[in-house]
Amino acid sequence: MQKALRVLAPLAALTAGAAAPLAFAAGPAVADSGTSYQATLNPLNHQSGSGMLTLTLNGDTGTISESWSGLAGQFNGAPYPHVQHIHIGASGVCPGPSADKNGDGVISTTEGGPAYGAIGTTLSTSGDTSPAAGTNIKIAPAGPSTDYHRTIQLDPKVMASLQNDTAVIVVHGDDPSTLSAQAQKEKSDLVKSLPLAATSPALCGALHAMPAGGVATGSGSTGGMEDSGLLALAGALFVAGAGTAIYTVRRTSGRA
Repeated sequence: MQKALRVLAPLAALTAGAAAPLAFAAGPAVADSGTSYQATLNPLNHQSGSGMLTLTLNGDTGTISESWSGLAGQFNGAPYPHVQHIHIGASGVCPGPSADKNGDGVISTTEGGPAYGAIGTTLSTSGDTSPAAGTNIKIAPAGPSTDYHRTIQLDPKVMASLQNDTAVIVVHGDDPSTLSAQAQKEKSDLVKSLPLAATSPALCGALHAMPAGGVATGSGSTGGMEDSGLLALAGALFVAGAGTAIYTVRRTSGRA
């Protein structure tokens, strides 16, 4: 018998006291077909992983190819689930060290919100790709690496963020042993029954349009950008449908 996490309801209202949903700039909902976007996935929170993601549009349909490696491999004896998303509607960057407001050495999901925004699309392995599936580890890549390929429909808010250069890829789930002694004792900012490491960002990369025949001009680096937008949209990190994140721990003899 092994312990495994099971998520029963979507993540919502990641910051206390948030009063209004995210606003998006007006504009056409569908970008040009054939446009490709790329993100270099760099480590956050003392992780050693790295990766790359490419998204190619056909109308409002995106074909995604992604690979990453070097992340935590196991959680309580089972493959470590790494929920991952296209985050939207904020500053379009990955958070830097100044986002760590409580000084524990970890940028939590909430602390990173003003930089990368809310969940726009869940990059699940099957089934639901909406924000409602954002914390469903049953359909998340698991283990230390992934080779992910999927074609999914993108909603107008995600399309707008792609056009506005504010879409960011975030892969969650840190190795607890890499965190500070203080952070290892802390609970998740999303649900107090989980350790902080379980829901904190592990990899992050901003999506940038690729020039024809080339690669994206953005490097995915946070250098010089860690302070931009950290005050903007504070308290407005929402998941569509505003539900309640409910986590339970169950014992299972099967897969997580």
